[in-house]
Amino acid sequence: MAANNLRQIPLTCSGHTRPVVHLDFSGICDSGYFLISACKDGSPMLRHGDTGDWVGTFEGHKGAVWNATLNRNATLAASGAADFTGKVWNAVSGAEIHSFQHKHIVKSVAFDADSENIVTGSNEKLVRVFNLEQPEAKPEEYSGHAGAIKRALFCRDDKCIVSAAEDKTVRLWDRMTGIEVQRLQFNSHPNSLEISRDNHILTIAHGSSISFWEVDTLKKLKEVKVPTNVASASLHPDKHVFVCGGEDFKMYKFDYITGNEIESFKGHFGPVHAVKFSPDGELYASGSEDGTLRLWQTTVGKTYGLWKCTEPNELNNSMSSPREVPAN
Repeated sequence: MAANNLRQIPLTCSGHTRPVVHLDFSGICDSGYFLISACKDGSPMLRHGDTGDWVGTFEGHKGAVWNATLNRNATLAASGAADFTGKVWNAVSGAEIHSFQHKHIVKSVAFDADSENIVTGSNEKLVRVFNLEQPEAKPEEYSGHAGAIKRALFCRDDKCIVSAAEDKTVRLWDRMTGIEVQRLQFNSHPNSLEISRDNHILTIAHGSSISFWEVDTLKKLKEVKVPTNVASASLHPDKHVFVCGGEDFKMYKFDYITGNEIESFKGHFGPVHAVKFSPDGELYASGSEDGTLRLWQTTVGKTYGLWKCTEPNELNNSMSSPREVPAN
């Protein structure tokens, strides 16, 4: 069955009551992989990554949650919120393990490779690293950004941190010396950062462009213009396509090699705030102002998760109408 005859039918994950502003996948573990979503309703949700089925909700924040992430083996979750805290959770039981107090809204949280530290970025214009083994210890602090931090990630074998802020810069910090060692300047605020699965490529969404950079040198590899102001972009683990979304409610897929648009479709009933490929690359997730997450097939028509491939004469395709995955 030719793929071009098939229609992309997303799975819609409901349950949140406010805009979904960030999402992240775990790595592949014994029980599959998982998806976490950050929402302005203050309650991050955990789901099975391949089906969108609800697993649980992390309860404890007292304000909008701006960022949520999982460690590689889905044993820990972290979230940053408008209650001025970055929290770390047991992702199996849902229990809160740590709550790190800040002096302003926490917009970004991320684990290092061994889940020993988390890096946070806040509206204080500071990047901090908290040691989960010694939670009472004074955190590492990196100052220099002239605007609120949008995103901060560990990189280069966790020896460095890359951060994006509302000062139109992305900066690289050396953890050994604590100082800024490289800076990228943009014409608009960088909205998202992603490091590829192989740790080689940094993907940055800024204005109506997506740019790709070598992680080890911060040398620019390429830049692709897209038809809307883009909030988030994600590169496929195999690095042959990337997806992005933003202000015009649409989901876009581009050929990474040529930079050509492959397809676009109206994905949501509001601006798209977050997009991310699953660790196996079989699907990508999107989160929107409309309060939903949606899961999209990378290869339309492939039998995977809740999608069942059918021949043209099988009209009773169980997935012929959009499937909704509710939260309990």
